[in-house]
Amino acid sequence: MLTLASKLKREDGLKGSRMSATASDSTRRVSVRDRLLVKEVAELEANLPCTCKVHFPDPNKLHCFQLTVTPDEGYYQGGKFQFETEVPDAYNMVPPKVKCLTRIWHPNITETGEICLSLLREHSIDGTGWAPTRTLKDVVWGLNSLFTDLLNFDDPLNIEAAEHHLRDKEDFRNKVEDYIKRYAR
Repeated sequence: MLTLASKLKREDGLKGSRMSATASDSTRRVSVRDRLLVKEVAELEANLPCTCKVHFPDPNKLHCFQLTVTPDEGYYQGGKFQFETEVPDAYNMVPPKVKCLTRIWHPNITETGEICLSLLREHSIDGTGWAPTRTLKDVVWGLNSLFTDLLNFDDPLNIEAAEHHLRDKEDFRNKVEDYIKRYAR
């Protein structure tokens, strides 16, 4: 992370000599995204929930990172859930793309990793979708909350998991625990 921040500072100093007037819009857009990410990653790391860890496989690519959530309460306590986040070039006008890499039995996450979290939606009818004022910190806290207070059985993405909970809460808990033992250790 410091590597990219240093690089951005260096580029600012060399802008007049290296950057030509014909630089493409996409280069500028990526640069804007990267400038935002340097600031947002620092804020995120300073305000990370205690149940979350962020890992940047390449410190020069702040737009690709992994999040690990280890809930300390509720159905998913004891599990370790991996998420992959990719921040698109058009960020912050569009939300990051997030996928759950850990197989999970959850009403708001499919077994293939799709996630139902309103702030990850570009357009949301309830008004709680993505807005340019949102940050990576909001995304991480939202994902963390899917295991506690945002666990939503009334508006599920994984309908089968939600119906299972409605039918038999104890069997639902057993299946969650089985998935944790098999996939989330």
